[in-house]
Amino acid sequence: MRTVKVAALQMSMSTKVDENIATAERLVRSAAKQGAQIILIPELFEGHYFCKDQTTDDLNRAIEMSSHPTVAHFAKVAKELSVVLPISVYERANNSLFNSVAIVDADGKVLGTYRKSHIPDGPGYNEKFYFSPGDTGFKVWQTKYAKIGVGICWDQWFPEAARVMTLRGAEILLYPTAIGSEPSNAELDSSGHWQRAMQGHAASNLTPVMAANRTGREVGRATEITFYGCSFICDATGAKVAEANRIEETVLLASFDLEAQKLARTFWGLFRDRRPELYLPLMSLDGLDQ
Repeated sequence: MRTVKVAALQMSMSTKVDENIATAERLVRSAAKQGAQIILIPELFEGHYFCKDQTTDDLNRAIEMSSHPTVAHFAKVAKELSVVLPISVYERANNSLFNSVAIVDADGKVLGTYRKSHIPDGPGYNEKFYFSPGDTGFKVWQTKYAKIGVGICWDQWFPEAARVMTLRGAEILLYPTAIGSEPSNAELDSSGHWQRAMQGHAASNLTPVMAANRTGREVGRATEITFYGCSFICDATGAKVAEANRIEETVLLASFDLEAQKLARTFWGLFRDRRPELYLPLMSLDGLDQ
């Protein structure tokens, strides 16, 4: 048996970076005290979700990863508590800007960076103004406790991303998130659809998934969003084993036997019976063979 205990954090954000870092650290410490070894904080947790609007002022938020103070701060926390922390930040790389996650291992070392691959563009979610499409590809990291794959928010709607990460050996899939109401349609609530998309990734890959979302109403210059929380953890069959409500700060916890999952993944045959040679249409936008 090789068991890992994971945590997904749900929180609201103020406009002050130091307050948000303090809140995230408090929740990380709470999760670690309860035995969590891999802890997921929501997407872009340093402040309000600035992509609600398009302003050049917010472009100045991006910082080089090698000197990013938030990554450095949580590297110290990770080492102190011996926990794995994927840290979501706005990254500058020369003239390019990315929505990125630094993977901090339990010894405080940064194992690498994942840059968000799928960049949404719509009312209230104007990410193409702020981020270039990520160029890292879908990566997997061997941490102290498990091999993890990390996608970021909009990535979670794409089964190809989850498949690539599990093909590369991911034992758990993690999705830091910022999603809520749709400014263009007040009647639309995507929370159930959002969860089911990721539950499907878990089931079709026999790999647990956890998603950490923010809560609260955030008012921008011309747009506002109410983030709907509903953070959750599901097991390798897609069944939810822990779930937060829509408004409360929450630490979600779950434990998984990675050896049992590996055995199930093998005898179930989902990877044995794949037919990659038939999937070439996935390499095109229009579904036609190349």
